[in-house]
Amino acid sequence: MRPIQTITGAAAIAVMTLMPSAAQSDLLGVPGPISFQGEDYALAWTSQPSENYVKQEYVPAGQQVETYQDMILVEAVIGALTPMDAAASQIQSLEARKGVDPVLNYDLMRNDATGEVLLDFLVSDLEADPVIVEWNAYRYQALGDGEGVALVAISRRGYGEDGATSFMTGLGAMRSEAINALANLSFPAVSIAP
Repeated sequence: MRPIQTITGAAAIAVMTLMPSAAQSDLLGVPGPISFQGEDYALAWTSQPSENYVKQEYVPAGQQVETYQDMILVEAVIGALTPMDAAASQIQSLEARKGVDPVLNYDLMRNDATGEVLLDFLVSDLEADPVIVEWNAYRYQALGDGEGVALVAISRRGYGEDGATSFMTGLGAMRSEAINALANLSFPAVSIAP
């Protein structure tokens, strides 16, 4: 299961079938490492599925994007899109999973003073071998010029039945601490290179 993280939800999922970039070039001006909750995350994967959309994934030392347990995502999309639009699109893709994902759950928080939106959600792939349970928190912010949206996100996973059970047992405390840390993280200054 490739992470369902995408800044524009279902609309962008169709273009996310690209292979990982061999050179891992920083396309957003955020080369890393990104420090989060006492751990450094290094740039591990980049993709530019379209001229106006870039996605980068960062993992701690020893982890791979294909089998990560902890990941930071930084994305940017240029266009007529607000943070709430991006979150609503992601919610639409989550709603489409309702009949097939028994652990699906999400919560949306909006900061009216800044216009930022934070969406956290839990998904699973119980048909995968091993089973995967994934929790994500996406923090959306308008790009500096107001022409698009930037995203910084945390994604965490548990694998296999024992790993998924352990992950779900510790989710409450982990979720609260990670959301707090994400909300207080200095938002990376992102820009899509021409």
